[in-house]
Amino acid sequence: MFKHEKQLLYNVRVEKPNPLYANLLQEQLGGAYGETSAAMQYIAQSMRVKDPDIKDMFLDIGAEELGHMEMVGTLINLFNGHNLNAKEAKSGGIQAHVQSGLNPALVNASGVPWTGAYVAVTGDLCADLLSDIASEQRAKVAYEYIYRQMEDKLARDAIDFLLNREEAHNAMFRAAFNKVSDTGSNKSFGVTEDSKLYFNLSSPDNGRPFDITKDYGAPEFKN
Repeated sequence: MFKHEKQLLYNVRVEKPNPLYANLLQEQLGGAYGETSAAMQYIAQSMRVKDPDIKDMFLDIGAEELGHMEMVGTLINLFNGHNLNAKEAKSGGIQAHVQSGLNPALVNASGVPWTGAYVAVTGDLCADLLSDIASEQRAKVAYEYIYRQMEDKLARDAIDFLLNREEAHNAMFRAAFNKVSDTGSNKSFGVTEDSKLYFNLSSPDNGRPFDITKDYGAPEFKN
């Protein structure tokens, strides 16, 4: 069960409307690595988790991502303002001015609709947690790109908060992965000597970036 609380997770404000900034943020509402994808992915993944602490973590982070959706949608609303102004929007942002009446839509910055195909669920906790770690890192990168292109100081405050929350989620998923790293697919597959071999296929050989024999107990290098 979820409950909506009227206050935002973080108070969001903007200095003035800017349809281009609204369009940038559409990526984090309806894009592949945006908040909608994160919320749906973590909630969906939680349904088969047996470890009660990890299950709660998935649901807690998924619920927070719904709050992030609300924050991003509010920012988009504020940046879109009250006047239709498609000439200031770019790419998918034009849709808000000709189709959705300035309402944030579940589309990315190019106007491509959000899809459940963005959600990664395997039923294997190790694989799902690795997907989640990668998802949080990609979301962080996207927010960093948006942050660099915005001059609105008030909106940048909210984005900085979201960046820090992505980092927090990343750390939580890493801790959970460390807890279960010898279970599931990590235990059932890739456990023969073949999983420890490094095939040196680079020519000329400029030196190996790491010693797999030492780090992973591999029996030998193959040239």
